[in-house]
Amino acid sequence: MDLHILDHKLRVTCISKSGLEHYTHPLIKLIFLRNRTRCKYFSLTETPENYTVVLDEEGFKELQPSEHLQVEGSTWLPLNVVSNGNASSSSQAVGVTKIAKSVIAPLAEQHVSVFMLSTYQTDFILVREKDLSVVVDTLVEEFNIFREEGGESVPVHSQDACNGLQRNGREVSHATVHPVLIPENQFCVMSLDPDTLPAIATTLIDVLFYSNSPKEGASVDQDMECIKFFSFSLIDGYVSLVMDTEAQRRFPADLLFTSSSGELWRMVRIGGQPLGFDECGIVAQISQPLADSDISAYYISTFSFDHALVPEEDIASVTEMLHAQRKDMSS
Repeated sequence: MDLHILDHKLRVTCISKSGLEHYTHPLIKLIFLRNRTRCKYFSLTETPENYTVVLDEEGFKELQPSEHLQVEGSTWLPLNVVSNGNASSSSQAVGVTKIAKSVIAPLAEQHVSVFMLSTYQTDFILVREKDLSVVVDTLVEEFNIFREEGGESVPVHSQDACNGLQRNGREVSHATVHPVLIPENQFCVMSLDPDTLPAIATTLIDVLFYSNSPKEGASVDQDMECIKFFSFSLIDGYVSLVMDTEAQRRFPADLLFTSSSGELWRMVRIGGQPLGFDECGIVAQISQPLADSDISAYYISTFSFDHALVPEEDIASVTEMLHAQRKDMSS
C-alpha cells in the first residue's frame, strides 16, 4: 500500500457560536466562491459547542484574528492511504477501520497525536509537521511513502529512523479512558457534484448558519437524545457532507448521492471534557476494537471532541464493546 503526504499545509481552528456572524462572509466565500479563493482544502464541522474549521494556508488568510477565533498553534499535514492506485479499498470495512492497525495504532505507540477527517471519498490522517520524521520512520516498513509536490509524487525514505523515534520518545503512559455519548440521531454520509453547490446554497446556508434545532449552545450530557452535528468538506474539488436525517430532508434528494446501500450511521462521541490536541491514542482506542470486529467507521475529529460514525445495524454491539472496554481499562 502507498501512503501519500498531500501537498497541503493545514491549520485547525475553532469559531465560537456567538462569533459566527463575524465569519459568515469568509465562510460563504470558501464554500461557494471557488474562483475567488485559492483555498484547496476546507472543512467546516458544527457541533453543539462551536464550529471547527480546518483549512490550508490560503484559506486561513480569509479568517481575521478575533476573540471569537481559536487557532491550534501547529501546522498539520494530511496523509492519505492509497491501495491499488485508489483511495478507496476493496476490503469490506471502510473508513478509519481499514487503517487502524497499519497507521493509527503504530503512530499512537510512538506518541504521535493525530487529527482525523473522514469524508465520503477517503480518510485524511492529519499529523503535525514537526512529527513528520517520526511518522515516516514509523510507517516506512508498512508503506511506500510519497510526498505530493506540485502534482508529482516524490518517494520519501527514512533518513535516520533511530534518531527520529528518539526525538519523540516520551514516557509510555496509559491512555485516558474517555467517556462516550451515543445520541439517537441517524446520520448520512453523502457527496454532490461541486457544480451543483449553487442549487443548494440557500438550504446549506440556512442549515449551517441559521438552524436552531437542536438548540444552539445546548450543553451536552449523557441524557441528550440528539446532537447537533453537520460537516461540510470541499477538498481538492470533492464535496463531502455528513448530516443527520432531519437535515438531509431539507435538501433536494436528486442532488445528494450516497453509497449504493444508502447506509445510515450512528454516532459515538468521544470525550466528557474537551480533549485537546496533545493526548495520543484517542483514535486508536476507538478504531482498534472496531477493526478487530471488522466494523466500518468514519471518524471526524473536532476542536473539542472526537466523533466516530458506525453503521446503524452495528450500534448495539459497538455500544456493548466500548462499555466493556471502559470497564476493563478502568479496573
